[in-house]
Amino acid sequence: MTQPLSFAPNGSDIDKGEAGNKGEAGNPDKAPRTDRGRRTLRKLLDAAAVEFGDRGFHEASISGITRRAGTALGSFYTYFDSKDEIFQALVRDMSEQLRDHVTPVVQAAPDEIAAERVGLESFLGFVRAHKEIYRIIDEAEFVDYASYRRHYETTVERIRQRLAAGAARGEVRPDAGEIHAWAIAGMNVFLGMRYGLWDEESDIGEIAGIANDMLANGLKQRA
Repeated sequence: MTQPLSFAPNGSDIDKGEAGNKGEAGNPDKAPRTDRGRRTLRKLLDAAAVEFGDRGFHEASISGITRRAGTALGSFYTYFDSKDEIFQALVRDMSEQLRDHVTPVVQAAPDEIAAERVGLESFLGFVRAHKEIYRIIDEAEFVDYASYRRHYETTVERIRQRLAAGAARGEVRPDAGEIHAWAIAGMNVFLGMRYGLWDEESDIGEIAGIANDMLANGLKQRA
């Protein structure tokens, strides 16, 4: 995730005038309106990722988040009303960071099959750098099911759209659709677990290449 910026331990980096509007934080009336506020919100989300990643939702605490962020406890409530709310915002934030990490390399690919290869490779790299994403997304199934489902549905929808565009260009079979998109997403999730979360040594480019060959050519014996 974006690395926390330098901060004042007493929380003096908070813009006191920003309370009263919830936003990307968690509710629409608390969106920060200044660069200082956006930096503080970023620090809280980054700290929450570490806190929830290390301790899990139920053991994590608001005070633990603010200690990790280097902000005053009161700063938390400038942007969030509860631990549940920052967790929901964190799931959305991590999903968006993953999207922003993968999208540029996918868009630069020469065709749809290549896009899925570089997309998987980029995803594996992201997981290795942000291992907490698996614990946080997995816990979302029980803590905030709507966020959990939204994460996967939006991820799969991006794949489905890529497949549809590739089909329109004649790069993949014309019936490639939602089921194919879910199948690709499922493969990526488990490869991320095995080679992103559990294994830091294997060549992710090679792994993505093998998976991509299966995607392009299937498992049928070649003549």
